[in-house]
Amino acid sequence: MAPKVEPHPLENKKAPTFTLDSISGAMVKLSQFKGSIVIVYFYPKDNTPGCTMEANDFRDVQPALAALDATVLGISPDSVDSHCKFAQKYHLNFQLLADTDHGTAEKYGVWVEKSLYGKKYMGIERTTFLIDREGKVRRVWRKVKPEGHARAVLEAVQAIAAS
Repeated sequence: MAPKVEPHPLENKKAPTFTLDSISGAMVKLSQFKGSIVIVYFYPKDNTPGCTMEANDFRDVQPALAALDATVLGISPDSVDSHCKFAQKYHLNFQLLADTDHGTAEKYGVWVEKSLYGKKYMGIERTTFLIDREGKVRRVWRKVKPEGHARAVLEAVQAIAAS
């Protein structure tokens, strides 16, 4: 029998607010998207294989998401400079936000203890939050596997947009 996955503590609650530096050069606030659907996806690091796959997949579905009045925001602890290079290299068509002190990741419960080759460290748990027009977290994908994830998010947005 598969282990029961507990719902994320933010599911069906108001999304925590944030204001972060973006690749546009402006500060981005979650509140500026009220009335729209927002996809906030946390990823560990620019220019790594899984993160690149995930970003490219969100880039590819972004026009369909925009047609549904949905905005994609990618967040990692990398600097704005790193994000700008990453976005330029892969022609990303959505905002990347710098959470360099991981304060936003902590609010969303995705700054967690990880382990690599037996070494423990703190880092981002790849997680996506689907926030509805009222600012409520409608769906959370935890420990995301990048392949096919953006398409699953698009399908969930289509379901919300149709309701």
